[in-house]
Amino acid sequence: MTTFGQPMRSVLVCGEVRTCLLPSFQALGGRAATQLLRLRVDERVRVSERPNLYALSPEVLTGVDCRLPTSNGAKVRGVGTVAARAALTEGRVLQSSAYFSAPADGSDVRRPWGHYLVRPGVVEPFGKLPEQATAQGVIHGGGRGELDLGMIAEGLLAQVLRHPLLDHKAPFKSRRTHLRWAARRTFRGSDPSLDRFTLAEDGLRTVELRVPEDIPAASVAGLCEDLALHDWLLTTLVHMLADSRLGAADGPAAVLALRPAVDHLLHLWMPCAHVERTLSPLWDVLEREPGFTRQWRSSVQRVRDQLAVQAIPLLHKALASH
Repeated sequence: MTTFGQPMRSVLVCGEVRTCLLPSFQALGGRAATQLLRLRVDERVRVSERPNLYALSPEVLTGVDCRLPTSNGAKVRGVGTVAARAALTEGRVLQSSAYFSAPADGSDVRRPWGHYLVRPGVVEPFGKLPEQATAQGVIHGGGRGELDLGMIAEGLLAQVLRHPLLDHKAPFKSRRTHLRWAARRTFRGSDPSLDRFTLAEDGLRTVELRVPEDIPAASVAGLCEDLALHDWLLTTLVHMLADSRLGAADGPAAVLALRPAVDHLLHLWMPCAHVERTLSPLWDVLEREPGFTRQWRSSVQRVRDQLAVQAIPLLHKALASH
């Protein structure tokens, strides 16, 4: 039996992350980022200035009492709270994240809300939790009447985007992405692993992990937020290059299309800058396949080469006029 108020041993942690360009013409500084992400008056916004400007909101809780998504159709009721938070990187890229932990089994009796509130971010199943089926259910998206982490994350994102600080004049067009993730717990002291990372249509990404039971759920969420951030950066830069029509557009048009990348994106690539050290080796998996940083560096070099090529005629013209 679990002692009242004590954390329950989780066997599964699941979440979803939404990532988008902050709709503000100017990037927000640390003070403005703090105002934007002050979701609760009783907890402060955490701001870090090294190695980049990063602000993380306090967590807010959403009470849930509904079926858990399962891939095999198993009907499992879950009761508890989902934790959600928002983050802003370099005053430019906004993320919202919702996640929960689940124990292997729970009571067959609905308990008072006080029982669940003292275990924030934990959703308890009625009876035994089908771990693999629930993980896959979250990854593939729940059905009607089932726990929807994306809806919670989207609701928090919408709340932040309504803040009066924002002028809703984004410096360039971009697309949102959303990443669903599920992490099954392994024994304390074992190595974490990233089993699968997939790109789907409509900006959906999925991640399946295994993490030791002693790593906090918030740290796992932080890793997935970092993956989502860098996937968004890479996706946005690739789309910029495609839209610039390199080799087809005239010089000034290509420069104008790629200028936002130089002004707003190229300095943001810092994998694992705010990830717990024990989880940072998981980035090595993505560096091998599909090769995040290799593709990023290649894309950045294309941008710089194109700008350099376009600058040559302008330099010749300037020299000829003297």
